[in-house]
Amino acid sequence: MTYLVDRSFTFYFVRHGITAPNFNGLRCGGDVDLPMMDVGCDQAYLLAKQIERMHLRIGIIVCGSLMRTRQTAAIVSGVLGMVPVEVEPLLNERRLGRWNNRPIAETEAELRRGDTPPGGESEKQFGERVQRALEHIKPYLERRPLIVSSKGVGRVLYQILGGEERMQVGNGEIMEFAVTPHGTHNDLRVQKLQSV
Repeated sequence: MTYLVDRSFTFYFVRHGITAPNFNGLRCGGDVDLPMMDVGCDQAYLLAKQIERMHLRIGIIVCGSLMRTRQTAAIVSGVLGMVPVEVEPLLNERRLGRWNNRPIAETEAELRRGDTPPGGESEKQFGERVQRALEHIKPYLERRPLIVSSKGVGRVLYQILGGEERMQVGNGEIMEFAVTPHGTHNDLRVQKLQSV
């Protein structure tokens, strides 16, 4: 499911600040729309200050339509001097149906096997949706966008751009994606950014 690119670009990916299900180790898919906890808002603020110190030259923020991603994007935008925010619902987390609000460990084996959650979205549907989101983001790539979404979206972006292992990103963490076309594949460099 690799998405071949036609030019080099860099974007940043941030997982939203923590929600109550995240805090309690429960699944929280895109079909559950919850705000961040106060500590999640603090994570978003500290993340924004980190981005400010690193001078990443972000020209636009693109986020999913869920409350937790819109809140994170709004906090980061405010700290960075009101960087424009675009909402893209295709960037919402995978719909997890009856896996929502269950301990992550209870469904991890099924998730890794590629099972579809009852009442939820298949891995194939989710991957195709994130790929369509990438097409919608294309016009923003010149502006070094910051994508604010959920862990599953980051994982799928990584896979469709050429990553092989399973990418992990914590709440309020930022990853840099540098993508270069290289014939029949992409050269992909992804790194977690640490504050300087």
